[in-house]
Amino acid sequence: MKKIGVYTVRGSVPDAGTKKIQLFDGKFDTAFRIIDFKIAGDTPSSSSSDAWATLATQFDQATAKWNWADVRQIAWTGSHVSTYGGAYAQDSIIDPDNLVVEDLFIYGNCNTGSENVNYMITMEKYDITEYQGALAMVRNKAQGAD
Repeated sequence: MKKIGVYTVRGSVPDAGTKKIQLFDGKFDTAFRIIDFKIAGDTPSSSSSDAWATLATQFDQATAKWNWADVRQIAWTGSHVSTYGGAYAQDSIIDPDNLVVEDLFIYGNCNTGSENVNYMITMEKYDITEYQGALAMVRNKAQGAD
């Protein structure tokens, strides 16, 4: 694997919503590795602006339920606002073996029930063999999983 570059995507997802982040370039010899995942509610001055999110390689696995046993979920994060505009605790868990060939899906949820969840995802892009790409795609779709 040869590293091509570092890329960042950012945006927002509606509360309790899922959004597709299109990464697939039509080639099976490039892939992305998630290296950082941060989120926050869109009202940082609100002490109830806690948020959490899931990154997955399939739409139906980007959910509020975190399942670390499912290889289609690859990253999880949460953001906690302790006081009005006060400390922002951020904690991210990213599967170090993740490799995304096709698209990424983000699910976001906010404590208030009405906010958007802002996200910033940093990825490394790699030049891989088609064989590695095929293996990553099989894993990302959890083929053979229960």
